[in-house]
Amino acid sequence: MDMRRLGRSDLKIAPLVLGTNVFGWTANEKTSFAILDAFVDGGFNAVDTADVYSRWSPAGAGASETVIGNWIAQGGGRREKIVLATKVGSEMGEGMKGLSARYIEQAVEASLQRLKTDRIDLYQSHRDDPDTPQDETAEAYARLVKAGKVRVIGSSNFTPERLKSALDAAQAAGAPRYESEQPLYNLYDRAGFEAGLQKLCIEEEVGVIPYYGLASGFLTGKYRSEEDLSKSPRGRGAKRYLDARGLAILEALDEVSAGHGATPAQVALAWVMAQPGLTGPIASATSVSQLEELMGSARLKLSDDDLARLDQASAS
Repeated sequence: MDMRRLGRSDLKIAPLVLGTNVFGWTANEKTSFAILDAFVDGGFNAVDTADVYSRWSPAGAGASETVIGNWIAQGGGRREKIVLATKVGSEMGEGMKGLSARYIEQAVEASLQRLKTDRIDLYQSHRDDPDTPQDETAEAYARLVKAGKVRVIGSSNFTPERLKSALDAAQAAGAPRYESEQPLYNLYDRAGFEAGLQKLCIEEEVGVIPYYGLASGFLTGKYRSEEDLSKSPRGRGAKRYLDARGLAILEALDEVSAGHGATPAQVALAWVMAQPGLTGPIASATSVSQLEELMGSARLKLSDDDLARLDQASAS
């Protein structure tokens, strides 16, 4: 397996990260356990969650962390086999959000308890908090790292300007810096990341683990018409991709995947993996068979012609 270093940290991860926002929502605990076992058995190691998953579902906030914690609690060296990433900052309830030192120190204890572990490998700021000074956030993370509760920190959904100022604040404070950024990025959603964040991450050696690598499932080819959106509870999230550009991307994916005996999902993720500065995309699965398909993306090598065809179809 091609293990990639995350930023300048000592964390090394396989080029596909398991997203777990579906755990406790569209994947029950038994299925989630099977997915985690298959992921690790497949040679992969990075598992990404957040304290807020899945607040939008009947399971509520904390559900995903709880499922992962219950999986870890089965033993068998499961905790040592994964690089465990979670996030803080999204609203969990009244007054429970942001990146203040007080809230981070409160939220990390709740996450550790749900995850049934004594440490988080990658603790990420889920979204920027303009109301909290960045040096306060940096110093709060520094205390967690010193206490051994967190190994490495990262950011998510930051603009290039705010990520750069966060890196500068950490350096000025002598505190750990963000070693990764988690932006929205896939074959369809390119503009935001490529507008400046990609260049910054390359220059500053910040790892990139983008979410929605399959554009809410659209890039699997499962949703090709309005009628297809009812195929799953997540279908409505793919609706915005159903336009001329989206369909042109699917056509290109069909062509490239046919040439490799692969699936559109595998090609879409392999394209992300091949982009400059990328550590590995995040993708979620609701079954072991779906996961096995996604894991195949890490073994797929796209040619220059393949990449050019996909770039042409997805150019905005």
